[in-house]
Amino acid sequence: KLVTRGNEAIIQGLISLSDGEDHIYMNLIESANFNRGKNKLYFGVAGNLFAFACKFSFDFGYDGFVSLTAKTSLVKHYQENLKAKILSGSRMFLDTNAAILLINQYFND
Repeated sequence: KLVTRGNEAIIQGLISLSDGEDHIYMNLIESANFNRGKNKLYFGVAGNLFAFACKFSFDFGYDGFVSLTAKTSLVKHYQENLKAKILSGSRMFLDTNAAILLINQYFND
């Protein structure tokens, strides 16, 4: 779960991950209702969760590879903003380069 410092009781977004044995699969990614749309409270909740999945993939030795089945309405958004690529239909993946970009954007290590 993604929370803000000092306010851990309010969940900003959630992610569920599985080990795909050569990549990390994102079973679910959700931003809280108040973090969606034009009037969202926080920008970048989904990006932060994607970056976490990519970091996790590197930790497992999968070179940042992450896959997911996107909601159809989000496919173009994920392509443009997260550099995700289409495998087929709404099945998408992030490769090493996309993972590095997200990790560098959301983590200060």
